[in-house]
Amino acid sequence: MLQLADMRLWSGRTDAEDGRAGERWHQRITPLQLDSAPGLAVLGFASDEGVRRNQGRIGAAKGPRILRLAMANLPATFDRPLYDAGNVRVEQADLESAQALLGARVAELLDGGHFPLVLGGGHEIAYGSYQGIARWMRELHRDKTLGIINFDAHLDLRIPSPASSSGTPFYQIAEECKLAGKPFNYLCLGAADNANTDALYRRAAELGAQVIRDREITAWNLDVTLERIAAFIDAVDLVYLTVCLDVFPAAVMPAVSAPASRGVPLELFEPMLDRVLNSGKVCLADMAEFNPYFDIEDHAARTAARIGFQIANGVMA
Repeated sequence: MLQLADMRLWSGRTDAEDGRAGERWHQRITPLQLDSAPGLAVLGFASDEGVRRNQGRIGAAKGPRILRLAMANLPATFDRPLYDAGNVRVEQADLESAQALLGARVAELLDGGHFPLVLGGGHEIAYGSYQGIARWMRELHRDKTLGIINFDAHLDLRIPSPASSSGTPFYQIAEECKLAGKPFNYLCLGAADNANTDALYRRAAELGAQVIRDREITAWNLDVTLERIAAFIDAVDLVYLTVCLDVFPAAVMPAVSAPASRGVPLELFEPMLDRVLNSGKVCLADMAEFNPYFDIEDHAARTAARIGFQIANGVMA
């Protein structure tokens, strides 16, 4: 189901004495219209059905609402338009229809020249986001190649059995690429050995996926990681960026289905994210797994909003 934007969520502090330079997102954002000029379009995916199927802690369906509240007071530091494109919501546990609708909505936004920033919701969001990118590329960029960069403690390469879930999206994408005769270019950053079985690592190798484990991402090894990210990006034309918030330490990001026992520190994540954004190749970004029921005084929501702020400024500059 497609829900219209609830603009009541966008409210906050105003500093009228500072003029436009003192404005925040809630003062700039407007509901997306059919004839809206290209800009940043915030789209929610209100789903935790994939998490439920994956035997995780449900609650991520409330993520888009709380993330909007957390983003409302972000400084409006770019001049391009900012829109709320509403939500796609799962109804009656019909995840597959919701993912298809998300894909259609993402394709519409891309066709309109917008940059979609999609807020989850469980990581089943990735298969819906990909469907939208694939449709857009078939119509307008058939000759280009896509790379997927996933910041995540989990590979999410499980085989759907008996059904798809938040743990299967990249396997599903790999299968779609195979059917379409397209390469599966996938880089997972932050995979945790205690959160992925040998079967998943073997599957990643069989599919040609690249994996950088969380224990490899250190301050003294950051330059090597940045070089590997750059090499991956150089080999593709477009990038789909997806950030699973469980990639961060549990102390920073408790509000997820499966909190990390180690995780990637925010101070190392941010330069990696900048390297991706500075490529100019990112066509869509989403954030997954935020579950406000397990937040502590909105700490995790504020961290997620900071990441959204970095993404928005990276692509809108």
